[in-house]
Amino acid sequence: MQTYISPWPEESATPDFPRKLVLLGSTGSIGQSALRVVEQHPELFSILALAGGRNVKRLAEQAIQFRPPLLALLNAEDAPRLQDRLPADYTPEILTGSPAYVALARLEEAQMVLSAIVGAAGFAPTLAAARAGKAIALANKESLVLGGHLIREACHRTGALILPVDSEHNALFQALAGHGGEHSQPYRLILTASGGPFRGRSREDLHQVTREQALNHPNWSMGAKISIDSSTLMNKGLEVIEACQLYGVPAEQVDVVVHPQSIVHSLVEYDDGSQLAHLGLPDMQVPIAHCLCYPRRVTLGLKRLNLAECAKLTFEAPDLTAFPCLRLAKEAFAAGPSHPVVLNAANEVAVDLFLNGKIRYLAIPEMIENALAAHSGTTVDTPEAILQLDKETRQALIQS
Repeated sequence: MQTYISPWPEESATPDFPRKLVLLGSTGSIGQSALRVVEQHPELFSILALAGGRNVKRLAEQAIQFRPPLLALLNAEDAPRLQDRLPADYTPEILTGSPAYVALARLEEAQMVLSAIVGAAGFAPTLAAARAGKAIALANKESLVLGGHLIREACHRTGALILPVDSEHNALFQALAGHGGEHSQPYRLILTASGGPFRGRSREDLHQVTREQALNHPNWSMGAKISIDSSTLMNKGLEVIEACQLYGVPAEQVDVVVHPQSIVHSLVEYDDGSQLAHLGLPDMQVPIAHCLCYPRRVTLGLKRLNLAECAKLTFEAPDLTAFPCLRLAKEAFAAGPSHPVVLNAANEVAVDLFLNGKIRYLAIPEMIENALAAHSGTTVDTPEAILQLDKETRQALIQS
């Protein structure tokens, strides 16, 4: 196994408590769960900045509760609306636009950055945090899909730390930490997938899938984009690429198994055939708290896992005929560094079109496959090159 994407987070290298936090994507599902962790352990954290997207009402509520000196929104026209919702005795600086997220990510006072912006928009802030040497609780898998090689280089140059928030990658991290950390040499990494709302359906069954059906995830509460990705198994495909980038392994060393109960979050297999698994109830507060408080373990007001109540845990192979996005992701990673950029851009465009009723459900993987087939590869050794390819891919799909 290649080295971990960042220096392995030894206790001596992690920020002191209370930790000064910047939360990018605070109004989304991950951000809300993170603030629930902070609310339960206020003595461990100081909130420097909250950055939302377009949800002015929710960001205002969060800001009033935690009163950080800095806030950020995507659109400048929303800033006055946000200010109007704040009390007179609280006057934070309000930043707007994509550059605001980058500025907050590399804020000098910040010790830890939660990167939870959804999609390719999270890449530039995550890279900025890595270049600034921050501890990064990473919930934006697209950062590694687009430019994991650049983030790896930045982390090892500046000493920035990556702590993976995705439940599957956090599970792998914990299993590896218990067996030698970055010096562990696994035979393979096994990601689990719930199978989403359409597990067991044939491709023919998916022709008439509606937006509401695809958003109805059986186990996890997630935003719209991630819910659709989970239903197509693209979320798992992106997580395969994320695992390869995080742990320095080729795609053939990462397997996926469908586990409908979402109790086993992932496994690491070693040469002797033994497998170390991480188990827990499906609540994102657990991996978020593990990252935000690392290396401490903290109590959370959650129900505890009772295996007797689970009755049974089942596993099955994914159906790559009905759900080809998983195959496409592995093929894109194997094809070269630029192909995952195209894969992600095409997926984001297709999902947006589906959510807005402009294409049918099965057109999502078709659009992605066509975009990959049309891409012959290009050099993506700078963030500018990555973002330009991302932009060109989106424009080509929207215009077609």
